[in-house]
Amino acid sequence: MSKSKQQCCDEKFKTSIGGQALIEGILMRGPKKQAIVLRGKEELITKVEELKLIKDKYPVCGWPLVRGVVNFGSSMANGVRALMFSASNMLDDEELKPEEPSKFEKWAQKHFGSDAVEKMVVYFSVILGVAFSIGLFIFLPNLIAGLFKTLIDNYLVRNLIEGCIRILIFLGYLIGVSQMKDMKRVFSYHGAEHKTIRCYEAKKELTVENVRAQTRLHPRCGTSFLFLVIMISILFFSIIRLDNVFLRLLVRLALLPAVVSVSYEITRFVGRHDNWFTRIMTAPGMWMQNFTTREPDDSMIEVAIEAVKLVIPENEGEDLW
Repeated sequence: MSKSKQQCCDEKFKTSIGGQALIEGILMRGPKKQAIVLRGKEELITKVEELKLIKDKYPVCGWPLVRGVVNFGSSMANGVRALMFSASNMLDDEELKPEEPSKFEKWAQKHFGSDAVEKMVVYFSVILGVAFSIGLFIFLPNLIAGLFKTLIDNYLVRNLIEGCIRILIFLGYLIGVSQMKDMKRVFSYHGAEHKTIRCYEAKKELTVENVRAQTRLHPRCGTSFLFLVIMISILFFSIIRLDNVFLRLLVRLALLPAVVSVSYEITRFVGRHDNWFTRIMTAPGMWMQNFTTREPDDSMIEVAIEAVKLVIPENEGEDLW
């Protein structure tokens, strides 16, 4: 292959590898495996698992406009498990002493299996997270926009106002969380994750120096995805006109799976292509990543490098979308 053709291939190289920042660590997910790497007191703590994809058991879950909701739910569940693992490993030695299981834990283990309590915590956390998001970004803007009903008769204008309120709440939430002391280190690991994936996609050697030189913004970030969900929801919610505030809320809840699915497909598309159109599409979400990512130190970059190395497939062709 000529040098010019090789350079073209390098520029178009995209990976499906993605991750999530944890407490003093990173969860990295590849085509075949996922890895958790934590910064321990003396050495790195690693946990590698083979991926068990739902679509392998139920092929319909891998269909376009179906896989978005499935992957979103799966990612949330995996993220909660990884956070629980990182939190448990960051406790002091005194706190790690085994405790006698509670009566509820004994009952759950007896009737549902040894890992029943963990599954219950994961499912409850996912349901709580979804409920919180719906309340903050769907119910609250819908309620506030309803106050303009007597002042503004045009339904599309009111829907646009509701969309602007939703964006402002989302932006305020990101800015507020980014100022929390404990979250600043998590967002630094988030930056390390993005930089390392950028370095891998640039086909450069995964060294601290090469990773440090990369941007901490990435088009496939969860922040960009959530912003895209908000924008797509504004379009979808404008389709059906309902004056009753409660009926309108129910219809919007029913449309959420479609909103998530379309947003996922768009994110998947822009993750595979790099041109003027995709750069315009990702620009707002990339800008918002300035609040959810921070520049990492070298120790964080080392964690991210190890996490990426653990999930890189043996056959590089398997790493493409």
